[in-house]
Amino acid sequence: MASFLLSAPVLLWVLFALCVLVLLVWCWRACRRANEVDWGTGWKNLLDGLVRLWCRRYHRLHADPVALPAQGPAIVASNHVSGLDALLLIAACRRPLRFMIAKEEYHRFGLTWLFRAGGCIPVDRDHRPQQAYRAALRALAAGEVVALFPHGKFHLDTDPPRPLKSGVYHLAARSGAPIYPLRLEGITGQGHTLVSVLIRSRVRVYSLPILFCHGEQVDRRHCLRTLAACLETPQGREPNAAGE
Repeated sequence: MASFLLSAPVLLWVLFALCVLVLLVWCWRACRRANEVDWGTGWKNLLDGLVRLWCRRYHRLHADPVALPAQGPAIVASNHVSGLDALLLIAACRRPLRFMIAKEEYHRFGLTWLFRAGGCIPVDRDHRPQQAYRAALRALAAGEVVALFPHGKFHLDTDPPRPLKSGVYHLAARSGAPIYPLRLEGITGQGHTLVSVLIRSRVRVYSLPILFCHGEQVDRRHCLRTLAACLETPQGREPNAAGE
């Protein structure tokens, strides 16, 4: 009996470790099955699968097909209402996305390695924004997909009108890449970064008509007004908790 009592804690730890191992194996397999995009390395592909599972199962994401070309440059532009937005765009698209993000977010403690691994482009809006602009042009020239939020920061439907940053137009005009506007709706924690990721939502991603903002006949103001209308116009009623 004494021997059994001494070994009981060890047995409990062994059972706990086995449970953790089984859970990790299950998560690994689930992420592999959910992965739809090749990000270049195995662990990045597992993260892609995890993001898709989180958005589709937990946040009940329903996304229109985003008709990105199989190859070649493209620009994904979306409204920006929460910290969940980038994950939703990744889950909605079938190609890796190079996000342009504010430098202060890129250097957020503990996350810089992840942003760097994901190919994010830091934007120093106060001192050297042209450096990020040139990096984005190089990515487009290499046939990659650049994703950005033209409002520059969170902009809710209830906020006063705010003009779009003109960088999206200049990228499209210089590179010849088409713009794919996406509109996010149904996010519960709008206006928040971490809360929006943790609180369950019923999200809808609308894929809107492709914009071509290059060529001599294209006017910058017209391009930005058209894009703003796509990103700021509600496309549908946000579903309630019952999904009605």
